[in-house]
Amino acid sequence: MADVPRKGDGASPAETSLAEPSQADALPAEAPPVGNRTSQLADRFERALSLSRLVVIVPVIVLLLSAVASFAYGTEVFVRTVRSLVISPELTSHNLGFLLLLTDLYLVGATLMIAGFGLYELFITRIDAPDPGKRLPGWLRMHDLNDLKARVISMIILVAAVTFTDVAVETKAGLDTFYLGAGVAVVISALTLFLRFGKTDGGDG
Repeated sequence: MADVPRKGDGASPAETSLAEPSQADALPAEAPPVGNRTSQLADRFERALSLSRLVVIVPVIVLLLSAVASFAYGTEVFVRTVRSLVISPELTSHNLGFLLLLTDLYLVGATLMIAGFGLYELFITRIDAPDPGKRLPGWLRMHDLNDLKARVISMIILVAAVTFTDVAVETKAGLDTFYLGAGVAVVISALTLFLRFGKTDGGDG
């Protein structure tokens, strides 16, 4: 008589694998490493920090609008001066003061425009138009913060000199004019020394 196979005898490997769960299925899924999550968070923060430089668009627009306003006011001063000269052709200190004020206003407008261009090129992107006739001149291109400081401070020195000349023409008090001239000379000297010795390594490196 043939022996009756006992329970569990002759079981195939496939049946065994189906009956018992694998060790890999029993283990929980591994959590992503902490270093990867930190790196992803840092990348997102750096991306947001890089995009925050676009906020500079606001002062750029304000500077350009202020420059336009200065040019417009200077033009109004010019029209008023020409009208005054037509009515009274004599060259008086008052008329000369209007001409100096006109120069001062245009210099202020140019300074504001240079500052706006510089902030845009330093924080946003270079202004490189495909048409050579529309590109910025070489002296107006800003490669680092030193370029922006040099151009703005140079314009401030010009504005200070013209403003002092205007006051000297209009003011009758000699001692006050002397004190003002001494103060302007100190400021110009300090700015010149800063341009000479205050450069920092702000290149792209």
